[in-house]
Amino acid sequence: MAATPHARTRKNWLLWLLMSAGVFIFAGANAHLIYVAFKSQPDCVEHLKRGEGVGYSAAKSAC
Repeated sequence: MAATPHARTRKNWLLWLLMSAGVFIFAGANAHLIYVAFKSQPDCVEHLKRGEGVGYSAAKSAC
């Protein structure tokens, strides 16, 4: 038994709605990750300068 034209139209509409919602959620989540990445830059912290003492040092300090 075939679906009526109205039922197919309703299924298509629901499918497009769900796909659009998925795309918007995906884009919104990525935009949020980019926003958080740029806003969460840490302040300068104390560290060994290159060639000072024994241990790890910053490769290139931004401070």
